[in-house]
Amino acid sequence: MRKEKRRPDEELQRATELYAKFFQGLAHPARLRIVEVLLEKACTVSELMERLGLPQSQVSNHLACLKWCGYVSSRQEGRYMVYFVTDVRVRAMIELAKGIVADNAARLSRCTRI
Repeated sequence: MRKEKRRPDEELQRATELYAKFFQGLAHPARLRIVEVLLEKACTVSELMERLGLPQSQVSNHLACLKWCGYVSSRQEGRYMVYFVTDVRVRAMIELAKGIVADNAARLSRCTRI
């Protein structure tokens, strides 16, 4: 009797792809820097531009990505839109990542697979 090939669990595959996409939200150095600044204090686009030395278009584009993925939110304050980290768990996630990176910095810096 011939065995049928098993298809991967589609639900697990979709969940894994969603997790990977979530982490891709922080995979760009500029987005990670924006989140780290916003963990310190809420900022406008102008403040982020000044702090990070990035042009307005890049800051706005990265903020749009971060908002869409749920990392940051915004609120209107007078004529300005102020951005802030949406979920307190983001701080914990960044702190955990920093610890893991510190423990593996030498290997990570030499990694040729990523």
